[in-house]
Amino acid sequence: MMPADNHTVFDPVTYILTGILGTEESHVWIAIPFCLIYIATIFGNSLLLFIILTERSLHEPMYLFMSMLAAADLLLSTTAVPKMLAVFWFRAGEISFAACLTQMFFIHVSFIAESAILVAMAFDRYVAICDPLRYTIILTKSVIRKIGLSVVTRSFCIIFPFIFLVKQLKFCRTNLLPHTYCDHMGIARLACNDITVNLWYGVAMAIIVIGLDVVLIALSYGFILRAVFRLPSKAARLKALRTCGSHVCVILMFYMPSFFSSLAHQFGHIIPGYILNLLANLYMLIPPMLNPIVYGVTTKEILKRVINVC
Repeated sequence: MMPADNHTVFDPVTYILTGILGTEESHVWIAIPFCLIYIATIFGNSLLLFIILTERSLHEPMYLFMSMLAAADLLLSTTAVPKMLAVFWFRAGEISFAACLTQMFFIHVSFIAESAILVAMAFDRYVAICDPLRYTIILTKSVIRKIGLSVVTRSFCIIFPFIFLVKQLKFCRTNLLPHTYCDHMGIARLACNDITVNLWYGVAMAIIVIGLDVVLIALSYGFILRAVFRLPSKAARLKALRTCGSHVCVILMFYMPSFFSSLAHQFGHIIPGYILNLLANLYMLIPPMLNPIVYGVTTKEILKRVINVC
């Protein structure tokens, strides 16, 4: 389907993902590190899932939350990266409207789910350090299952309205998406009618959902730090902090790029578009690759079993 002119309303049958505009001659080379990162992501998260699910001694809350995070990382990467590589290597940017909405849905669902899982992991560390005697009573397998179900339900309920809002739009500009994957505002900006509702729903969800998650994590770690510094010995304090180290690293890797990406878009008039686009792609690639590495290196039980498997 060719781009429509600026005045003709049309129902989009397909979109064309253009890749990173301004770097077309380098697409083949850009795709090589992206592909290597994707392979590392699939291998690392699959290995982490395999170890946790097959080793009964790791069927504890902390490791079960790790497995949820690995599953979310696999979903995010697999939803976005194969099409991204097809765009770079084969110029296969054509994607149907339904497939574009599906990709958009799962990318956003994965992001919201990961944020919720990080909150659950912060709560797990809070209970383990601040109320260790009741740890196994509070975080039973039944509670873990309910938390997992609530993560999926919350993510679905928050993101599904995006599908409804996009389907209400009328398109009259073009079907060229200047990106490597479908995202809500990227599609909405192609519409010829008012997208204020789309814009404000996205902003509201970012502030309410992600903002609330960050506040809950901060509160958890506030209580954790207070409890840690009340411990009698330095060795006990270091041991308690060490158990939180990997989680803190993952939290920073997840939220900091999002914060800087949002900040960069606010100054989009002074930052080249291809830089913003490249940052958005790296945000999809780097955290899912690094998460299993962080847990593998910093968690003795995981590292020992990785060595045994490999």
